[in-house]
Amino acid sequence: MYAQCPECLSVFSLGAQALVQAHGYVLCGHCGAGFDSLATLSEQLPPEPFQEMPTNEQALAPPRIELVVYRPQRPAPEPVATTEPDAPIAAEAEDFSQLVFAPRFVKDSRKRKPSRAERKRRTPRDTDRPRRWPWILVCSALAIALAAELAWVDRDDLIRDPTTGGWLRGTCNTLGCRLPLVAAPKQLHLLASNVETHPNAANALMISLSLRNDAAFAQPWPVVMVTLSDAQGHRLSMRRLLPTDYLDDPDVLHRGLAPGATTALLLEVQDPGNAAVAYQFDFE
Repeated sequence: MYAQCPECLSVFSLGAQALVQAHGYVLCGHCGAGFDSLATLSEQLPPEPFQEMPTNEQALAPPRIELVVYRPQRPAPEPVATTEPDAPIAAEAEDFSQLVFAPRFVKDSRKRKPSRAERKRRTPRDTDRPRRWPWILVCSALAIALAAELAWVDRDDLIRDPTTGGWLRGTCNTLGCRLPLVAAPKQLHLLASNVETHPNAANALMISLSLRNDAAFAQPWPVVMVTLSDAQGHRLSMRRLLPTDYLDDPDVLHRGLAPGATTALLLEVQDPGNAAVAYQFDFE
């Protein structure tokens, strides 16, 4: 999802976690102004070129949600004990006519301790004991599945971490697997840049960038944001270029930018005129 700062008109990409933390109120990373990101929140950007994103109109009534995914069950009411006023209080007389009295010698024989042979015969065999190893196996499998699920949820942070990331890369090199691409824009280093008039298109600029991946892992090709400003620092235009805008080979897009690799990017943007004298490049 995307939102635009009303002060400097910068467009940012937002996630659900950033929206939940302050109920949509965010700070602009470019000018530092605070604004409500829900006002211009949109799943897709409007067609370029654009200056301001459309403002979302506030609903007169809150929307009603119908898709239920979980509903807690109410506890069952406790039965209320009721006493009848006319119930008899006196207990019925006990009947001892069915009791059987055993002789004294029979009681003594019952109290006699069993012999060693009898105790040996009464000892349960190993086959009669409850088997615990299936439960241990099931619990171990569930613990491994839970650990694997948690690792998959936090896979990006684990791959970025120097310790766990190195261990995962070494394991994948041994097993012949491939880790997913993890974006780390702060570890992309801009080595050189050049802006010149497009040789084949009118009112267009050709920008060449030399980029190096300083991360220890491969990461996807970045989203390049080009901002053109005048001598007073006023922004004239901004263009956000996706990897598919400057790369045509699907295999190169799938492999991503290798660790420590240096590459050259050619970008084509609209020329805002002779007033544009400053250029700024950001990566997402």
